Amino acid sequence: MLRIYCTENYEAMSRKAAAVMAAQVIAKPDCVLGLATGSSPVGLYQNLAAGCAAGDLDFSHVTTVNLDEYAGLDGTHDQSYRYFMDHNLFDHINIDKSRTNVPDGKAPDPEAECRRYEALLASVGPADIQLLGMGRNGHIGFNEPADTFTVPTHVVTLTDSTIDANARFFASRDQVPKKALTMGVGAIMRARRVLMVVSGPDKAEAVKAAFAGPVDPHVPASILQLHPDVVLVGDKAALAGLVETGVEVCV
Repeated sequence: MLRIYCTENYEAMSRKAAAVMAAQVIAKPDCVLGLATGSSPVGLYQNLAAGCAAGDLDFSHVTTVNLDEYAGLDGTHDQSYRYFMDHNLFDHINIDKSRTNVPDGKAPDPEAECRRYEALLASVGPADIQLLGMGRNGHIGFNEPADTFTVPTHVVTLTDSTIDANARFFASRDQVPKKALTMGVGAIMRARRVLMVVSGPDKAEAVKAAFAGPVDPHVPASILQLHPDVVLVGDKAALAGLVETGVEVCV
């Protein structure tokens, strides 16, 4: 089942998505949260941190698993996804950091690290909610457009469009890592619920292709059409193309 919530702007999108995740934490204090990085979930994380500070949310028994990490970056690097999670969420909530999991970008054997992370995902069980953003080319995590869907955690060579999109976070495009370690579609699809957040007109075509087009590995997010419980929260600009197709949207 796909439920779509259309919000006025990024701030409203962030509040709505945070409410979905907060409800999960309240309902199941020892839940497993699959987390994502990038600009889309920052506002959501700010709302969760505010809820924790107000005493409304308790993360002390929560386990988290992140989607991905750049290959070659240490967790202390300011563009690593471990650093991102610490500074945007973990440092602001009462979570036990030993229960937070991000692939090790500095692992000497990236393939072995992928196998380790896949085993870890199996050991903690499926995520109760897997948070996702979506790239302009339809990627989820770092699962890039390809001829087939890759199921397990794997090393991926980033496409030029993904490198271009992420270059704004680095001093130059040349500094953007060319490879990443990413959760495959297997763990994403095993999640009990998927929560996707999208914002801005530059995501409109990808959203339309993912949810109103065919299931196609060249649009990796389209695999979510086969998931039994997906919540899509987006602002008007990001959902514009999808609304044009006549898909039912909640306000």
